Amino acid sequence: MSVTATTTQPAPDHHAQFLSLLDTSLSQNSFIKLVLAKYVGSEAELQRIIIKLTTIKEQPHLSFVYRYKTRDITKNFLLAEGVEMIAGLLPDAFKNAHLLSLNDEVQLEYSKKGKSTLFKSKAQQEREAPSVEHDREKKRYLELTRPFLTDLGVTNKQHELIPAMSRKWKQINKFIEVFSHALSSSPLALDQPIKVADFGSGKGYLTFAIHDYLRNTLQAEGNVTGVELREDMVTLCNTAAERLEHPGLIFEHGDVRSVAPSALDVMIALHACDIATDYAIHMGIRSGASIIMCSPCCHKQIRLQIQSPTLLRPMLQYGLHMGQQAEMVTDSLRALLLEACGYETKVFEFISLEHTNKNKMILAVKRAEPLKQPELLAKIQELKTFYGIQEHCLETLLQADGYIN
Repeated sequence: MSVTATTTQPAPDHHAQFLSLLDTSLSQNSFIKLVLAKYVGSEAELQRIIIKLTTIKEQPHLSFVYRYKTRDITKNFLLAEGVEMIAGLLPDAFKNAHLLSLNDEVQLEYSKKGKSTLFKSKAQQEREAPSVEHDREKKRYLELTRPFLTDLGVTNKQHELIPAMSRKWKQINKFIEVFSHALSSSPLALDQPIKVADFGSGKGYLTFAIHDYLRNTLQAEGNVTGVELREDMVTLCNTAAERLEHPGLIFEHGDVRSVAPSALDVMIALHACDIATDYAIHMGIRSGASIIMCSPCCHKQIRLQIQSPTLLRPMLQYGLHMGQQAEMVTDSLRALLLEACGYETKVFEFISLEHTNKNKMILAVKRAEPLKQPELLAKIQELKTFYGIQEHCLETLLQADGYIN
């Protein structure tokens, strides 16, 4: 009888392999960026770290952008120190690392039980090396040379910013910056058409901007619809879109209540007054939008219902404070309801628009895995009970459609 000896192959050291690939991309000047995701550490609201190359005082550094729920913090490290930090963060703090280089794409993943998997694929298209200059001009998401900016009166015929429109230009860029970050964390893919609806589009500054950004900056197929109640604005914008050759950009007469829901990827409703914001969010959820962007205005429905808790009455006897409380409670309930419907939601300050002093934005991006709805609904009910609120428009709309119980 013969016995065949067997040998046990050691488990591959994916951690070491990944770091080796990272070192290679840095040494060969092919590194583009590294994203650490699926954070499992203890730091509140930290979501991911985005790492890119930069040059500081003629020395190459790795720039770590710590992305939190409502802010970004940047820290710069020399290459060796940065690589050492990355090695220490995997897998204790982050369970996913995505390395992008000029030639390859590498992903390291850890399961809940600590099992690692390494994926590597060749780049499907030619990539450009990113700029590593540290002291450069603040990033613009749109260029002043874009024809629509001249047509809408933001720039002159020489593509120079008209001084009186500097505030509007800043607003447009901030809006596109917020949208860009949301798009990068959403499930939307740029190789598929992206359908956008902008309710209350007005003169079309932001509607043209998002269409231009999708089509010309990202080279994606953006199909954008501006919806506006003022027929003269609809005519003006459609004429401009045709004259400027913006394929896939149209403007329609109506509002968020009159336009029938259809499949959407992005729903935008800025400066929608009182419960119009609730109808807009409801429209976004019903349409399956991956990104919902709202800038609320007025909070009458909740303000009329709020029964101030006894302890807070001396503080809330002042009208300004009562209004601020109504705003905070209304938008908190909206954010929680969006979370309950499967979105990751942020509420933050946004540059105010021309005709309103409101500068808050509710940004919701669809999650890959929804949170537990019963726990969120319990929090919502506790808030309503505390303030004596009988009805919230968005909650009523969602209940009627069966999105929440």
